[in-house]
Amino acid sequence: MDAPERERYGPQARPLPFERGTDGPRVVLVGVDGSRTSLRAAAYAAGLARRQGAGLVVVFVSSPAPYAGIMSGVVAGAVQQTHDELAAELREQFRRGAEELGLPVTFLCRRGDAYAELRKAADEHRADLVVVGSSEQAGHKLVGSVATRLVRTGRWPVVVVP
Repeated sequence: MDAPERERYGPQARPLPFERGTDGPRVVLVGVDGSRTSLRAAAYAAGLARRQGAGLVVVFVSSPAPYAGIMSGVVAGAVQQTHDELAAELREQFRRGAEELGLPVTFLCRRGDAYAELRKAADEHRADLVVVGSSEQAGHKLVGSVATRLVRTGRWPVVVVP
């Protein structure tokens, strides 16, 4: 079952009047993958967006496993089904959160490399701030995490939530 790539929840974003010294982000983008740190990052981003009167763009990226090319069709189908179920669960959580907080939320579901998809979504939605959770994978300390790559891109302020 293919879900739409983009869904909007909550009220429409409304521009607030300019007030000197209080300009903050108008669009906060957060990357989620279902991990503990990404869900903490989402909570932080939602709270910040609510306080600033900003819109929240939530990006769930389904990254193919490095061994996807050698998986059998049955295994690949099961992996895809797991990703689809996680996307549906996250979509519902953010829809409920948007209604409860009165927060304009755009939910994007993408497939591909997490860094590339977050970067593309941040540019498309003109994000003023990108929020991600810190990586819990040991290898990222050597190779570099998505958060590190986003910071090095240098296009937006990046908040990394532990």
